[in-house]
Amino acid sequence: MLPTESKKALSFKRYIEDGDLVIVYERHDVMKPVIVSKDGVLQNRFGVYKHSDWIGKPLGTKVFSNKGKFVYLLAPTPELWTLVLSHRTQILYIADISFVVMYLEVVPGCIVLESGTGSGSLSTSLARAVAPTGHVYSFDFHEQRAVCAREDFEQTGISSLVTVEVRDIQGQGFPEKLSGLADSVFLDLPQPWLAVPSAAKMLKEDGVLCSFSPCIEQVQRTCEVLRSDFIEIRTFEVLLRTYEVKEVKVDMVGQSQDEKNEGLRPCKRKYRSKEDDTVSQHDDSSLATATSNSVVMARPCSEARGHTGYLTKTMCPLRFILVFFSVALAGYFAWKTVNSSPELSSDNSPVEAKDKDKQGLDFKRKMDNVFWMFVDMATGRYLWRNLKEMSDKIQ
Repeated sequence: MLPTESKKALSFKRYIEDGDLVIVYERHDVMKPVIVSKDGVLQNRFGVYKHSDWIGKPLGTKVFSNKGKFVYLLAPTPELWTLVLSHRTQILYIADISFVVMYLEVVPGCIVLESGTGSGSLSTSLARAVAPTGHVYSFDFHEQRAVCAREDFEQTGISSLVTVEVRDIQGQGFPEKLSGLADSVFLDLPQPWLAVPSAAKMLKEDGVLCSFSPCIEQVQRTCEVLRSDFIEIRTFEVLLRTYEVKEVKVDMVGQSQDEKNEGLRPCKRKYRSKEDDTVSQHDDSSLATATSNSVVMARPCSEARGHTGYLTKTMCPLRFILVFFSVALAGYFAWKTVNSSPELSSDNSPVEAKDKDKQGLDFKRKMDNVFWMFVDMATGRYLWRNLKEMSDKIQ
């Protein structure tokens, strides 16, 4: 849970009061933040809920609607807040955040610098980690995003632990007043290598710098700049895979009833008498009882919240090396095939040789275009160029 906004202390609210922020939990994939007010009303598919019935009840309470349906009222912990906050930008999710907090070595009392603020998903977790005596200084070049972030921090009760400022860190760097005071610096920028020299000045002698980037080209360039001032540079790719656990009925063959039903095709039923139906139903029920059992099964969820990202804390990651090696190997064999092709060798007349030389040159150019197209596709530039051309046409 989060500390109250009245002071920098890990004191927790146990009971809901007027004006508090709570997370209304309908099911695991449907949650929403709600500000409690005496005259407020929440309406959803389960019915109508009066806020006045919530006040004075402990967090985690199950409350019922006028239809007898229920929801849970939960505390706005960083884990839940990450799932319900407004996405002003792409956010970091729980798997990324836990990895970042660990490798930033954030403990209570730390001073942490963050750029950029974005939607404030990571800032909320950093605030809890540094409480009660630490502080988070977050910077964003977009003024409206900074204003919205401040409002969110007021609602979640961490405004005393987080300071949000409007500043272009890539162009201006971090403020000089924080020079040498930071225990950790986190960069989530389009061009993080531009902010590395300024971040180095902000850190203490044993400080830690982490940079989060969605593209491997950003990681490579950042690592090149980091080598001049930092040691023990490492890059990680964080992947999260969630599973759905539920109880299903399985027959003796080992096939679940859900899979069995999905495999059946609709067909016409033959007309039968009532006696036949009664006997058939009796046989089917006895057979089902005798041959089916309930078991608990786990399978990967069809949807997982997350996105591609690399955390750099020195060489390029193995994934980039493999891609570069594959591209180089493919290009080598392509050029070797062109140069050793018997059809392009010329032992005939000068005219035929000239024509074949021209054909060979054209073929080499085609192979060269294919090679560089493969390079662009492997590094992501091919998709970027197409998107840029589409954007230019629309404008």
